[in-house]
Amino acid sequence: MRYAFPKKEKLKSKKLIDLLFEEGKSVSVYPIKLIYLRTALPENVRIQAGVTVSKKNFKSAVRRNRIKRLLRESYRLNKGQVFNNSDDTFAFLFLYLGKEMPNFGEIAPKMVELLHKFLVKEKTH
Repeated sequence: MRYAFPKKEKLKSKKLIDLLFEEGKSVSVYPIKLIYLRTALPENVRIQAGVTVSKKNFKSAVRRNRIKRLLRESYRLNKGQVFNNSDDTFAFLFLYLGKEMPNFGEIAPKMVELLHKFLVKEKTH
């Protein structure tokens, strides 16, 4: 498993993002919430993922970007869990819900727990 997060795996489609908020299901492990939707994706990609941080909680763009970097990095390192245990195609959107500035040591275990929770929820459906 390569630990890459190539451009084709990044969620950029406005239509798909809107659809995620309308029809997506969610799992949450504070301070991260995952909204996901089983959907057909182009370019034989299994998962497209995006991250977002509330402007209301973090006024500074520098801080928001830092948190987004941490989320992307922890997803990149742990996405193998999902790839190895699911054959469907999904759109993922990770939301950071916390109000304090996190560090990687706090985010990484929560991401592992969140992806595990997602897999358990998907296996039951």
